Amino acid sequence: MAGEELENLSKAVVEGDEEKILDLTKAALSNGIPADDILKKGLIPGIRKVGELFNKGEYFLPELIVSGKAVQAMVDYLSPKFSKGKASGFGKFLIGTVKGDVHDIGKNIVKMMLKSNGWEVTDLGVDISPEQFCTAIREGDFDICGMSALLTMTMPQAAEAIKALKNAGLRDKVKIMIGGAPVTQEYAKQIGADAYGRDAWDALTKAEGLLKQKQN
Repeated sequence: MAGEELENLSKAVVEGDEEKILDLTKAALSNGIPADDILKKGLIPGIRKVGELFNKGEYFLPELIVSGKAVQAMVDYLSPKFSKGKASGFGKFLIGTVKGDVHDIGKNIVKMMLKSNGWEVTDLGVDISPEQFCTAIREGDFDICGMSALLTMTMPQAAEAIKALKNAGLRDKVKIMIGGAPVTQEYAKQIGADAYGRDAWDALTKAEGLLKQKQN
């Protein structure tokens, strides 16, 4: 019975039916299904399917955002009920838009996708200096640091942040991912980032790959 309930929840996520997602999540809890199972066997398989459809060009950004926001709301709702206070087994992600850049739409969509897939995300916000990235990484325990640059003129700030991390002896503490409209795979490689996220789904996939590398 639990399997069927969680399968229906996944389908509701794929359909982007926010009301049904909430009702099925509450019903699953009432029926004694652990919050961890609701996330890992219901919500996440659904949002991953949405991501796959987006990647294939069958779904578009509006569908991704609707389902992602609904799942993120459920993750927030379930978070007090996760074992050990959170969903175990996922990574910790630090994210921010680089200095001189106040755009946050792309960053927020990536954050939404990460959170809806069980990641713990700390958002520094926009216009974040290399020193601020260093401070956050020094004081925190993050697996990955994501830097967003939405303007060509602010892209060099990602390079400056990576240099600052090296100079502070912090570069090996985290994996670094960069993204944003003008950013390319070639630029990511050039400045010494570990990965480039083309879009929110690609960023999630790359983050999972980087986490596995870090854990091995």
